[in-house]
Amino acid sequence: MMTVDDMLRAKRDTRIITLRMHETVADAVLVMKRENISSVIVKDVCGTEGNTVVGVFSERDVTRAVLEHGANTPKMVLASLLKRDVISCALADSVETVLRLMVEHQVRHLPVMQEHSLVGVISATDLMRHYLKEEEEALREPVTAGMEAGLAALR
Repeated sequence: MMTVDDMLRAKRDTRIITLRMHETVADAVLVMKRENISSVIVKDVCGTEGNTVVGVFSERDVTRAVLEHGANTPKMVLASLLKRDVISCALADSVETVLRLMVEHQVRHLPVMQEHSLVGVISATDLMRHYLKEEEEALREPVTAGMEAGLAALR
């Protein structure tokens, strides 16, 4: 069974992009565009909650904010738009657990926490890549076994 830890190891070159909760939607959009990502992790670095994850701000949140607040959206601080309950996962969680959490809470990005520290992010795209790789390996296995049997018969 593959775990979140296994998935993060496969993504070893990926940086965790964070912003502070007092930064604006415009800041978040610029960072997401520059980094070619669809979400940022929002932290309360020096405020009331210490250096903790307080939310995930995504492209969907930008869309929702524009619909609700119009032209004021770029100047709004991220803290004013975050849902207070942070849905996260742990390194030992299975891929199936992560998928279940994403579906249940209708989110596409989960912070990965270890002892109250952010150690990574798992996205719906990461899950798709995982399942696609599993499918490719499953399809390749019978072909490889058949080729090996054929070669053995020729010897």
